Amino acid sequence: MKRVPVLASDGTPLMPTKPSRARRWLKDGKAVVVHNDLDVFCVQLVTEPSGYEMQPIVIGVDPGKRFSGIGVQSASTTLFIAHLILPFKNITQKMSGRRFLRRTRRGRRINRKITFHLRAHRQKRFTNRRRNRLSPSIRANRELELRVVKELMQLFPISHIVYEYVKAQTNKGKGKSFSPVMVGQYKMVEWLKQLCPMTTQEGWQTASLRRQLNLEKDKTNKAAPKPSTHAVDGIALAASYFIQFKAFHTNNSRGHHWVGKVQVTLAPFRVIARSQIFRRQLHFENPVSNTTNYRRRKGGTLTPFGFRSGDFVKAEKAGKTYMGWIGGFTQTEKTKKVSIYDYTWRRIGQFSPNKVHLLQRRTGIVVAKELNKSLTTP
Repeated sequence: MKRVPVLASDGTPLMPTKPSRARRWLKDGKAVVVHNDLDVFCVQLVTEPSGYEMQPIVIGVDPGKRFSGIGVQSASTTLFIAHLILPFKNITQKMSGRRFLRRTRRGRRINRKITFHLRAHRQKRFTNRRRNRLSPSIRANRELELRVVKELMQLFPISHIVYEYVKAQTNKGKGKSFSPVMVGQYKMVEWLKQLCPMTTQEGWQTASLRRQLNLEKDKTNKAAPKPSTHAVDGIALAASYFIQFKAFHTNNSRGHHWVGKVQVTLAPFRVIARSQIFRRQLHFENPVSNTTNYRRRKGGTLTPFGFRSGDFVKAEKAGKTYMGWIGGFTQTEKTKKVSIYDYTWRRIGQFSPNKVHLLQRRTGIVVAKELNKSLTTP
C-alpha cells in the first residue's frame, strides 16, 4: 500500500500515513497540502501530532555514469523510487565546446609573421588541477544525486543511507581503465556522512539481494526510464538494512542464510533530470565583422514574456494540451514563440506566449511521472 509523507507544523518529517487518513485530515482541516521539488503528494499537520515515534527508513543510492537509481524503503513498504538522468554527457559536451573556444581565442591573438620564440604563446602547464577537485562532469553527477537525497530527507524521517561502492576490477589484467563511476566515491561518501549515518555495499551484494527479493532487472536498455533498470538496485540497497545474508553454525550444520524481513510494494516513481539552461552567448565559434546584421541572439535564461528557462508550464495548440519545461524563445518582428521541452530535453514544439500558462517556477531539476506497474517478476 502506498504511503503519503507527513510533516509536522514546524516542517519536521514524521512517519508516512495512509492516503485515506491523509484525505480525512484534509477534509477535517487538520492538514494542508504542501509543495516539494520532487512532485510527491505531501501533507503538513496544522495541529500537534499524536506522537513522534519513528521507524527505520532507509535510502538506497545506486550511482552510475549516465543513470542512477534511488529507493526509499521501510520494513513494511516501499515509499519512493526514482530514475535519475545524470548530466554527464551534457557537461562533457559543454567543456569540449569551451575548450574549443578558448583555443581559437588564444590562437587569434598570435602573430605568426614573427619567429616562433617571439610569439605570445601560453606558458606550458601540466599540473593545473592541484586542489584534488572533482572534474565538472563527475561533480555534476554526484551533486544531482545529493540534491535528490536532501529533498527526500525533507519528506521522510531518514535514519540511514546505503551507497553502492564500485570497486576497481584489478584482476582482469592490463588494459582495464577506471569507470567514471569510481571517480569521486570518497567525496560522495563524505557528503552523505554529513547528513546521517551511512554504509557502503558492493555491487555483487546488491545483485544477490535483488534476486532474493525477486526484483526484475532489465539490462537490455539501461536508458529506459522505468523502475526495472536502475531503481530496483536502489530498493535492494535500501532493503539491505533490514535483511542480511549471515553465517550460521549449529551442532549438525553450518552455512549462510537470510536473516530479517522486508516487504517491497508499489511506490511513487519519478524520472529526475537536471534542466539544461542555454546560457547567453555573446560570441559564436566563428567571429564575424558585423555582429548587428549577421549574428542572432543565442541562449539566455529570461524571456520577455514573463517565463524563465526551466519553468514548468502548460501550453495549448490546435486543441491539444501539452505540458513541459521552458527551454528558449523566439522574438522577431513577425514571430513571438516559446519553446517547450520534455524531461529528456527534446523540444515538444513552439507555442504562442498567450497560450502558455505557468504551473511551477524553475527548481533546477526536471521531475516527470512515469507509469509504475510492478517491481517484482510476474
